[in-house]
Amino acid sequence: MAVVVGRRPMRTVGIGVAHHHASATRSGGRRPASRRKGDSGRPTGAARVVLAPLTRQRSYGNVPQPHAILYYQQRTTKGGLLIAEATGISDTAQGYKDTPGIWTKEQVEAWKPIVDGVHAKGGIFFCQIWHVGRVSNNRFDGVEIHGAHGYLIDQFLKDQVNDRSDKYGGSLENRCRFALEVVQAVTDEIGADKVGIRLSPFASYSEAADSNPEALGLYMANALNKFGILYCHMVEPRMVKLGEKFETPHSLRPIRDAFKGTFIAAGGYNKEDGNKAVSTGYTDLVAYGRLFLSNPDLPERFEIDAPLNKYNRETFYISDPVIGYTDYPFLPSDV
Repeated sequence: MAVVVGRRPMRTVGIGVAHHHASATRSGGRRPASRRKGDSGRPTGAARVVLAPLTRQRSYGNVPQPHAILYYQQRTTKGGLLIAEATGISDTAQGYKDTPGIWTKEQVEAWKPIVDGVHAKGGIFFCQIWHVGRVSNNRFDGVEIHGAHGYLIDQFLKDQVNDRSDKYGGSLENRCRFALEVVQAVTDEIGADKVGIRLSPFASYSEAADSNPEALGLYMANALNKFGILYCHMVEPRMVKLGEKFETPHSLRPIRDAFKGTFIAAGGYNKEDGNKAVSTGYTDLVAYGRLFLSNPDLPERFEIDAPLNKYNRETFYISDPVIGYTDYPFLPSDV
């Protein structure tokens, strides 16, 4: 069943785990219901391995390119969730060279074959955006709101950088107001069952830190429950700085327990601690970034315990359409 939004249908989406049960939403789609204590179902294989949103800077002139079709198809497995790199919704939303946009007709049309390529292999594809955008015209399965890593929404959330004196600053409720207004706007546009959000309350990217990150995370988790969004994608407390892991006494567990939808954890995971996080109920799904970047067949490698390709940081953000992008090798066919 297609859910009609704007002028184009958006595909009905169901992601999550065995202990989530489909429930009807106002749009006729499906979303995970609240978790039930005592259920033991856990996702296995590709279903629990998520492609994290990764800035790749290969969308020349902010227009998605044909080489992205292969890049995302390489990392698609049937039923697996992929989250596209952060996508701007206006020319003033861009912070890096050659990152994709979705605010012009040319950009929207350029995304279509990329999305179709993921769907052709049975994948679920979410577009990560900064805030409300023109996604209803573009075939994606849903939208992830980027509320992490020191960018605009995160700057409102964090008390070390939000110095406003109006209704968007000061108290925890006020600082979370803008983020929740964005969630409201997106859910109004496409339905809560097509919406996720990424948050990093413990991180201090670009000096955007908070004096009580656990309280911030818990407030947002409880507030998000009122919208019934599909998932919350949370960055681990150990990822305080970009690309670095730190020892920390903090845990996402209280926030995960508070949030009633599908929970995705990200940040420095390998196969072993990812399996442990899922098996203990710490998270429903695990998002992998650098490991998925360098191993397009990561779910299969995890499944058969195959060795992993090493990633090359020097090619993360170069503009080459092949090197460091689509040239990481797959396992031999006879493995």
